[in-house]
Amino acid sequence: MSRICQITGKEVSVGNNVSHSNRRTKREFKPNLHTKRFWLEEEKRFVTLKVSSAGMRTINKIGLKKALEKAKAAGIINTY
Repeated sequence: MSRICQITGKEVSVGNNVSHSNRRTKREFKPNLHTKRFWLEEEKRFVTLKVSSAGMRTINKIGLKKALEKAKAAGIINTY
């Protein structure tokens, strides 16, 4: 489960490098991932997640507990 955001489900995508002469070579677009500990107030413990910057904004916006429940319902994570 490397290079996948545990909140949003963002993962590596593939595209092309396009040169000035319009030659195309394959490249990867990697998500901006960080391993971060979050304090889960309801359970009085820390939870370590691999999240993207967008995932951190989601957690700040809707809260950690709701974000984890949404990710679990979407099948992105199993347990936390």
